[in-house]
Amino acid sequence: MANIHPHIEAMLNRYDLKKDDPFEVLREILQEIVLYALSDAGFFKYAVFYGGTALRILYNLPRYSEDLDFSLIEPNDEFDLSRYEKNILSHLNNYGFEAIIETKIKEHSAVQSAFVKGNTVKHLIAINTPEDIVNKYPSTKQLKIKFEVDTNPPVDFKEEEKLHLVPMPFQIRTMSISSLYAGKMHAVLCRGWQSRPKGRDWYDLVWYVKNGYELDMTHLQARLKQSCKAFEDNIGDISEKKVLELLNKRIEELDIKMAKDDVSRFIYDQRELELWSKEFFKAIASMIKFNVFTIKY
Repeated sequence: MANIHPHIEAMLNRYDLKKDDPFEVLREILQEIVLYALSDAGFFKYAVFYGGTALRILYNLPRYSEDLDFSLIEPNDEFDLSRYEKNILSHLNNYGFEAIIETKIKEHSAVQSAFVKGNTVKHLIAINTPEDIVNKYPSTKQLKIKFEVDTNPPVDFKEEEKLHLVPMPFQIRTMSISSLYAGKMHAVLCRGWQSRPKGRDWYDLVWYVKNGYELDMTHLQARLKQSCKAFEDNIGDISEKKVLELLNKRIEELDIKMAKDDVSRFIYDQRELELWSKEFFKAIASMIKFNVFTIKY
């Protein structure tokens, strides 16, 4: 049996490794260690946490999530994500996880990306995963956590501090739930699908509506203004009605089966997807709550 750090043992007690996907459990634990390392290094003085993993970790979204997404508080083209790598690797090592970080250079992009990579089998053994489960994974399988920082973000968002207790108590600076909602709506309206719609976006949209959150139209406006092909030819006012028209257009274009396939491996109960259809999402759209009636584009 591996000698587990007591903080990791406490984190593992939240899961049942015979029921929960051990690969996703492992990734989630590593995500939280990375967040702790970033907080410890002062990263959240300059950036906020947002996206699906923020919903999962801070608001108990009932699905697993892959990436860590961040936005600077203010645009800064001189921001250097690599300055935090040493602290991330040090914290992971302190908790018994060996990893490397690979930086991905994107020319002519305001988004800085890096990947934390480690050996899945070694890490599963490190958290005392039962042998029959470990044996299901090839010895060469890598666990990857991508984290990205938008260095030129639309800045019209609300923010707040959230206390997170594992692996050690620390503060995370994040967007408000209403601004997070706006980011998700931007993804639903504007993400390029090619042939693979991201069902996780639609799952999260249902979650926001189910929980009665209001959509931050000010931040949505800023995001649409900065980047969205669907709005390139739209000038003047964009009302709630216009947003809903474009949302319903996206629903008509949505391949429901492919959307289900995308999200199914991230959720516990597949029955959550049974009602998914174009009619279902149109009904969801009609329930969206807006916190501003009209926005200027």
